[in-house]
Amino acid sequence: MVTGASAQPQPTSTNGRRPTGSGDGGPPAPGTVADALEPLVTALVGSGVPVRFAFWDGSGLGSREPVGTLEIRSPDALRRMLWAPGELGLARAFVAGDIAVGGDLYALLRELHRAAPRDLRKMGLRSLPAMAVAARRLGLVGAPLPPPPEECRPTGRLHSLGRDAEVVSHHYDVGNDFYRLVLGPTMTYSCARFVTPATTLEEAQDAKHELICRKLGLDRRPGLRLLDVGCGWGSMAIHAARHHRAEVVGVALSTEQVASARQRVEAAGLSDRVEIRLQDYRRLGGEQFDAISSIGMFEHVGTSSAARYFDTLRALLVPTGRLLNHAISSIGGSKLGSRSFIGRYVFPDGELFDVGRVVLAMQAAGFEVRDAESLREHYSRTLHAWVANLQAHWDEAVALVGEARANIWLLYMAASANGFDDGGLAVHQVLGVVPSSDGASGMPPTRADWS
Repeated sequence: MVTGASAQPQPTSTNGRRPTGSGDGGPPAPGTVADALEPLVTALVGSGVPVRFAFWDGSGLGSREPVGTLEIRSPDALRRMLWAPGELGLARAFVAGDIAVGGDLYALLRELHRAAPRDLRKMGLRSLPAMAVAARRLGLVGAPLPPPPEECRPTGRLHSLGRDAEVVSHHYDVGNDFYRLVLGPTMTYSCARFVTPATTLEEAQDAKHELICRKLGLDRRPGLRLLDVGCGWGSMAIHAARHHRAEVVGVALSTEQVASARQRVEAAGLSDRVEIRLQDYRRLGGEQFDAISSIGMFEHVGTSSAARYFDTLRALLVPTGRLLNHAISSIGGSKLGSRSFIGRYVFPDGELFDVGRVVLAMQAAGFEVRDAESLREHYSRTLHAWVANLQAHWDEAVALVGEARANIWLLYMAASANGFDDGGLAVHQVLGVVPSSDGASGMPPTRADWS
């Protein structure tokens, strides 16, 4: 298991084993794996990075005072990188257990991110000569290995109903018990809002839900009809119904989430006010709502479907109805490439929008945008809490989903936390309203109603 503590001379690796590389930080001994791979490591990350590289024969390279260790546990790691240069080969080696990491995971990932070229595909191609020489020297040239079974390569037209259901199932249908370990009792898989330094994760998730309810005006009067798009395990729906007596319809594509959400609604005694459906939001034609919340779902929509997404939600709202779109964003937008770690193992077909494009798309659909708020630092703190939960229940998590998938979630959450820390990622809540025919918005005069 990866620890969050400061790196020790021999840190614990992801699978609980100790890296076997020598700890002196000196030059590799002639004839060792480290000796053969030193040109490749230099081609990949340069020199001077404060990371220790430990190899399967006990040899090692790198810093005398590393922040962490990258353990190459098997020659299969090189074979995977040779046949899939760049990030995909590295991802496959990590997921298969051919590579493990130890020490301060956040610091290790930061240093490797700083050292590696931005375009890992080009980096892989540039390093191919050094990789081929090392593979021949070590006698590792052979047929490609099959990818790990956790890899997802969705089929069908991009963002079709069937393909979207497939990729949602890949990410969310890994077991409600596993997510309960990671997310805690609120079962909320989106950025929390930490009001004070002492706020707990559970309190912060409640604060986020309450903020959204107030931005949507659900506190104006009981009985307002709310649609929660991508409702997950039902936490937002339950909060709105319990605290504001809203009438809620929640829709999601994950069968396991929907089953759990229905159970949670019933246990809360809210079945008369909350309906959870296994349904695509694009199948909601003809219904009308006073408010719509979309929390952590927009990342799955994609550029090609964004206009339809906002048009569909606009048509579902009554005059003066409000939409709160809560989504991860990045400057200029970014697609999670199909040959990336995230694209193959975490969020296939995922795409992040520039918040400016979100505002433009909402306006094009007929919304008047009234507020935009960044919760970037809050998402880093949320992710650190999830990582801590996973680490604290590591053995149980591995028993539930296997070591490979537990490692996938650990790596992606830690790397994402670093992304929110350095500003490469952000998360924005954008609030829009549908003006009435006479231009009335029904909005309060200031933010005081929800701040």
